[in-house]
Amino acid sequence: MQEFQNVAIFAKVHDPRCLNIASDLINWLEARGCTPMAEEELTRQLGYPKALTEDEIREQAELVVVLGGDGTLISVARLFSGKDVPILGVNLGSLGFLTEITVEELYTRLEKCLEGNPRVSERMMLEVTLHREGQEIEKCHVLNDVVINKGALARIVDLETKVNRHFLTTYKADGLIVSTPTGSTGYSLSAGGPIIHPLMSCILITPICPHTLTNRPIVVTDESTISITVTSSFDEKVYLTLDGQVGFELREGDSVEVRKALKTTSLVMSRSRDYFEILRTKLKWGER
Repeated sequence: MQEFQNVAIFAKVHDPRCLNIASDLINWLEARGCTPMAEEELTRQLGYPKALTEDEIREQAELVVVLGGDGTLISVARLFSGKDVPILGVNLGSLGFLTEITVEELYTRLEKCLEGNPRVSERMMLEVTLHREGQEIEKCHVLNDVVINKGALARIVDLETKVNRHFLTTYKADGLIVSTPTGSTGYSLSAGGPIIHPLMSCILITPICPHTLTNRPIVVTDESTISITVTSSFDEKVYLTLDGQVGFELREGDSVEVRKALKTTSLVMSRSRDYFEILRTKLKWGER
């Protein structure tokens, strides 16, 4: 008997390679008595008759396969926030930090999952709440990071930052990144932040091009609540961006509150390589 019956498939639908693999994967799952579940755009591209909405997939899926890159997986992780569903990410290019399973490993790893023997890494997420004029207007979950930054031509933005209601500083910078350990190898790394092992439980605050060069990244405990208020007056736009994919325009006085989410994301890991091998490969350590 299969451990997982309903298997959701998400793919980068504009990549022909993803579509070909998704088609083969559907046939492979059906041959093993599983029920493949694909959203409307993917089924339309494949000519597959059994389309489901994202909400239906979220409620019924017991295992998720993502064909694409880290960006595709991050969007799926937000969709399944609050659901204890393992996600198997397959990278069709070079290794990803999140999609670390190669195409060649796909069916071997999937077979192990169906037998009830997945190697799973539980990744911390962040809960992000946007407050405006005393009202909560948005609440979302992210796997990687929360970014507040200015428009291309805007002046430096002032961001009053508190940790557990204790004043940290007012960053005068192009912006600020609050990330999970998983997100430490994303935008935060480009802005000079440290690499944090993804199984640690902490929160990283990294300023983007701070006006004061002594403003450095800081790591706080996972019990911290970080509050960031836009205090400067500006004519150009300032944005809140979640996982690099969902954005909101901010106003002066808006406050963004970030804390550890109660739920995690479960990622199926490769058995043939470890995290440090992925770091060496992706960041080309040791190469000349």
